[in-house]
Amino acid sequence: MSDTPQYTPVPPQPPAPSQPGAQSGLSDNAAGALAYVTIIPAIIFLIVEPYNKNSYIRFHSWQSIFLGIAFVAIHIVLGIIPLIGWLVLMLLDLGFLVLWIVVILKALKGERFRLPVIGKYAAQQAGA
Repeated sequence: MSDTPQYTPVPPQPPAPSQPGAQSGLSDNAAGALAYVTIIPAIIFLIVEPYNKNSYIRFHSWQSIFLGIAFVAIHIVLGIIPLIGWLVLMLLDLGFLVLWIVVILKALKGERFRLPVIGKYAAQQAGA
């Protein structure tokens, strides 16, 4: 009898199935939230594969673009009105900040949080 341990070969195991989003490097939730950072990632996600194939990411990208357009339009309209428009604009900016944080957090949680009016158009564009 020998004191050396016996070597038992382990059969090779098949590779683990790939998870969705593992190939792209970004999860769907992270990409959806990143679309709200500025309009630039939203546009990139609508152009670059595999992001443009995912309706969740497309929805958040379109909603981000529409939210940015609404933000700029409201600033143009209210920025023209002296004093009262500027005061209202400060309150609306605070509201936009809160709304922006909410949509980012909802996207990180994996929810398709539809903003009033804007969300309907974003869903149509995303095909969701």
